[in-house]
Amino acid sequence: MTWSILARDPVTGTLGVAVASRFFAVGAICPFVEGHVAALATQALVNPMYAHHAMPRLRRGEAPGEVLAALVTPDPGADQRQFHILDATGRIAQHTGAACVSWAGHVSAENVSVAGNMLAGEATVRATLDAYRSATGSMAERLLTAMEAGEAAGGDKRGKQSACLKIASRDPYPDLDIRADDHPDPLAELRRLHRVSLERFAVFRRFLPGTGDPWGSFDRAGIDAAIERDRVPPGGL
Repeated sequence: MTWSILARDPVTGTLGVAVASRFFAVGAICPFVEGHVAALATQALVNPMYAHHAMPRLRRGEAPGEVLAALVTPDPGADQRQFHILDATGRIAQHTGAACVSWAGHVSAENVSVAGNMLAGEATVRATLDAYRSATGSMAERLLTAMEAGEAAGGDKRGKQSACLKIASRDPYPDLDIRADDHPDPLAELRRLHRVSLERFAVFRRFLPGTGDPWGSFDRAGIDAAIERDRVPPGGL
């Protein structure tokens, strides 16, 4: 199941991951991201414990290739799993097991990794990568454009059901985490949710506690003023 993209903005350090699948709630078990650490996705015959064990090692600065090998090598199901990592410095590691359901494989470029299995063909991952590299706008907009291009190139050969988008910049928890768990057009639903997030949530998120400010802001008037000033109204994108 599934194809996903991991991306890093080399200017801001923002990390993002997007994923889509003909599988219920793919966002619950496949994509993970942590600011200043890494974005990763575990898929095919998914092993969510890869992320549980990988993130602490990546926080310590271990190379993604070493982390991936340490988890995949002893796993008796590794030939049916897919796993890729992009860390906060731009280093990439990828694994596609030989027994993953075809089409299965991965591609990468500087600051971006794409992997997929059970796909209509290699064109899905190629189109996703190329669209991300040529897209403009915010990280969220670029990831959505990339996934839409992958869908147009064939996507998951079984069809559509769920999708997820997560973005993190400075904190252990995401700046944006949106999911369509069971939807006839999950990427279109992510696009809608992203637009809604800009109406209030995206501004409010800036005032929450985080790594640089453990208490955040509790100036409600200031928060409301910022939302009124900086919000993107419905239809504004």
